Amino acid sequence: MRKICQYFFSPISPWSYLGHARFVALAKQHGVQIEVRPLDMGKVFAVSGGLPLAKRAPQRQAYRLTELARWSEFLQLPINAQPKFFPVSPDAASKLIIATRLALGVEVALDLSQAIMRALWAEEKNIGDADTLAQIANSCELDGRMLLKSSDTASVQAEYDRNTDDGIAANVFGAPWYVVEGEGFWGQDRLDFLERAFCRQADQL
Repeated sequence: MRKICQYFFSPISPWSYLGHARFVALAKQHGVQIEVRPLDMGKVFAVSGGLPLAKRAPQRQAYRLTELARWSEFLQLPINAQPKFFPVSPDAASKLIIATRLALGVEVALDLSQAIMRALWAEEKNIGDADTLAQIANSCELDGRMLLKSSDTASVQAEYDRNTDDGIAANVFGAPWYVVEGEGFWGQDRLDFLERAFCRQADQL
């Protein structure tokens, strides 16, 4: 039996960015196969009671900035909590990640996901722009133009929609969200609990 973790995330989520590398390393350490599932958080919010950042109460917005600064310092991971190109649509980036997974596999898609999130949150790049996305893919030694063309297909859109529908069915309401054997874990600050779930999963094999 394979050990599997579904990874629901959005490339415009700063929490996905902060947790990504640690999650990938944790899964590798425990021999867990990752299902890479970027999803449309706008649609998730619409059915789960979530609000886009601009519509949240000032107190929540202020505390979010405080927490981002804390985690950035703690993890020694650079972040601009108020990047120039945010908010931005995640759709093109998400579909590029999906196309990359379909063409080149999970590991390459995870590496590209990290590069895209770093570009938004640490490098002041517009990940809603096709040329920028192509350049990011090229920096990962991929054919950015070819992958962008592949991402603009019905099959990739169908997988993006399916990820979103499956996330909603799994009661996802934030990103990142990890699912192990039907149990959900919300947020990069739940990775300790996720590791315990990986250990339990290993014990059952």
